[in-house]
Amino acid sequence: MVSNRCKMAVKEELKKLKLHFMVVDLGEVEIMENISMEQRQLLKAALLDSGLELMDDKKSMLIEKIKNVIIQMVHHTVEPIKINFSDYLSQQLNHDYTYLSNLFSEVQGTTIEQFIISHKTERIKELIIYGELNITEIAWKMNYSSVAHLSSQFKKVTGLSPSHFKQLKDKRRNPIEEIGK
Repeated sequence: MVSNRCKMAVKEELKKLKLHFMVVDLGEVEIMENISMEQRQLLKAALLDSGLELMDDKKSMLIEKIKNVIIQMVHHTVEPIKINFSDYLSQQLNHDYTYLSNLFSEVQGTTIEQFIISHKTERIKELIIYGELNITEIAWKMNYSSVAHLSSQFKKVTGLSPSHFKQLKDKRRNPIEEIGK
């Protein structure tokens, strides 16, 4: 689950199956009762129909948690995080960053760093389109060391400078679910 819409879809499916939940959060669900194999299969099928997947193995769940921490950090955190991403991920997930990084790369075929850069680029596009912040303010908000660093990374990913992107009529953005695939 990578958005509130996903969380709502999961809650709906749980209600349809008369399953009581304590927590439905990005990437995880805590159900009050033990569920039967039949209920599990029904839930799995219903989630697939909604474009979601029920994950059973610990590695897949950890990968989803990594993605969710990154998405939360990049798209939903108001104040910039003042520690580096590797320390932040390690703290949030209680795992050594090297382990998280190797697992992510092995399963996703891309690095955590590239996944973060993809999401930061989309968030920067969003902030440029809103027009509420100038590029210096965006660089600070997105925790870049300088406007030059943001501009360089943005251009590497999009092929455009932030100012050229701002001038475009057709400002193409990608849904969160599609970033980093």
